[in-house]
Amino acid sequence: MKRYCQTIIICVFCLSVFFNNSMAQKISPASHDTISIMAVGDIMPGTNFPSADYLPPDNGKSIFNPVKELLQNADLTFGNLEGALLDSGGTVKKCQDMNKCYAFRIPEHYINYFTEAGFDLLNIANNHSGDFGNTGRASTMKVLDAAGIYYAGLRSCPSVIFKKDGLTYGFCAFSPFTGTMDILQTDTARAIVAHLDSLCDIVIVSIHAGAEGAAYRHVTRQTELFYDEDRGNMYQFSHAMIDAGADVILGHGPHVTRAVELYKNRFIAYSLGNFCTYARFNLKGSNGVAPAIKIYTNLKGEFLKAQVFSIKQTGEGGPVPDDEYTAIKELIELTASDFPESPLTISLQGKIEVRR
Repeated sequence: MKRYCQTIIICVFCLSVFFNNSMAQKISPASHDTISIMAVGDIMPGTNFPSADYLPPDNGKSIFNPVKELLQNADLTFGNLEGALLDSGGTVKKCQDMNKCYAFRIPEHYINYFTEAGFDLLNIANNHSGDFGNTGRASTMKVLDAAGIYYAGLRSCPSVIFKKDGLTYGFCAFSPFTGTMDILQTDTARAIVAHLDSLCDIVIVSIHAGAEGAAYRHVTRQTELFYDEDRGNMYQFSHAMIDAGADVILGHGPHVTRAVELYKNRFIAYSLGNFCTYARFNLKGSNGVAPAIKIYTNLKGEFLKAQVFSIKQTGEGGPVPDDEYTAIKELIELTASDFPESPLTISLQGKIEVRR
């Protein structure tokens, strides 16, 4: 089946107009009865702005190599794309000091490194997808389309439906930032998710929100403010999306690890941290470690188990396995603190299971 991006007008009652009626029936499941989703956080493998000095020494060719086998070993692999895929040009966002401007322009050929690493699905609802204006957004979508990588999250592309291995997946993404699907418009988000649920076997929702940095590792269950911006209530929004029909919630944006939760037997990761962020990111302390979580569900999207792999970034960045399991330890600590009522258990080996 041809992949397509769903453009949705902000009108709950008009949503069905934008979907092909032939999609309305869910397909018969594939022969296997379990699916696996490898989920990682923020990815910005190098930027040529404001200087090519911010690209890796080998121009990014080997940046995913230490974790490539891990990424490839799943039915579906997801990440958050922090930046525009654009070789040159575009209208850079306004900055007082261009040398301190955190605008990310990732060379277009870097998409080859994503496909070689096994990525199937990328979030583009974040505060850096518009760093180079509409030119950057258009180039990003064109490059992803050519590579066969699914994406969603811009107002021009709120959601996507695709088939893989005999299952129909729906994906949508939200953030509080300009040009993206607004996390603050919960009713619209509910309608999008509910419609995807009517068409798809598995619905995945990506959320880029919350305050940033080591001081904001906890899920507060409240609205989060950062730089005087309303960054949403990730807890409330995640629950609302599951109530509407979502099966897996994948959060990122705080740049640190946050807790995981099980709600109505659906899995929520509140922040997957900095996975692959070269040169322009703070990688000190908690900012330099991240969980890569392989989530297993049944064909209805119900959680079965998960396996956490601890990843770290040193020097200028790039993901490598962390033999000290720092992200796993943080995940254990944060989940126990923020969700003491949780039925989930997390072992030092990274196994997430439901307490029986």
